[in-house]
Amino acid sequence: MGSKDAAAASGGRSQHMQTDTGSEWEAVFVDPVGQVVQQRWADAVLAVAFEDLEPVSAFPVVPGRRWGPGQWWSATTGRHVACGSAAMRAQLMVLDRDPEVVGLAGRPVRLLWRDARGQVRSWVPQLFARHRDGTAVLADCPSHPEAGGERAQRAARVLEEACVQAGWSYRRLEPLEKTLAANLKWLAGYRHPRNAGRPPLVAAVREAFTQPRPLIEGTEAAGDPIEVLPAVFHALWHGHLTTPLDIPLHERVLISTGAGAANGRSGPGSGNGW
Repeated sequence: MGSKDAAAASGGRSQHMQTDTGSEWEAVFVDPVGQVVQQRWADAVLAVAFEDLEPVSAFPVVPGRRWGPGQWWSATTGRHVACGSAAMRAQLMVLDRDPEVVGLAGRPVRLLWRDARGQVRSWVPQLFARHRDGTAVLADCPSHPEAGGERAQRAARVLEEACVQAGWSYRRLEPLEKTLAANLKWLAGYRHPRNAGRPPLVAAVREAFTQPRPLIEGTEAAGDPIEVLPAVFHALWHGHLTTPLDIPLHERVLISTGAGAANGRSGPGSGNGW
């Protein structure tokens, strides 16, 4: 939906919007019954659970690009999140592991405003994340710092101010370092609760890594590696076990019981027994 379509959906309401730094930004979103709604930004941030909404517009398909739009299954929520790029998927992995994040959505809201010349402008942030304390983050996931050009930079300034007004934050998330991204991608393959293991196995894994020890040694101490490794990787994803993720994962990497056992993280994919 373009800015003209969004304005029309509100019956002309957007004519009341002020300029870039004004207080009358407007939010456009698709409500739970599929209706397009346009509402004052200040009202929407208080009343709308953006983490539960479908995308307000589809992610674009770029000819020739190796990675297209898809869905990310969230271990935090147990639901799928619309995802538009490899860079966005990487940031979803980071947020999905964050114990303070309780809700995620892809492109759930379009922000409208008027620029200094009175022209209607709009921007759809790629990501929405709800924190445990009720605050939220709107984010974009550029593949490089200059992605989106000057238009993206102007929109970022507007979104930053709109989010500050809401008690939220807006961020352009920097691409992940390659080793970290590769490690998270590997561990993400074990994020589903089916990999947590039976309660006796969970206990054995916890006991095996009470003190830091190499991955392969702790795994063999807990049982058959074919059965144990998925449970170890699952626990690493959820923070129940820890290891440095800025170096490549390998059989001798040191692993220990992590803060996840004590921080009370829970959710559809968190596993049991920790």
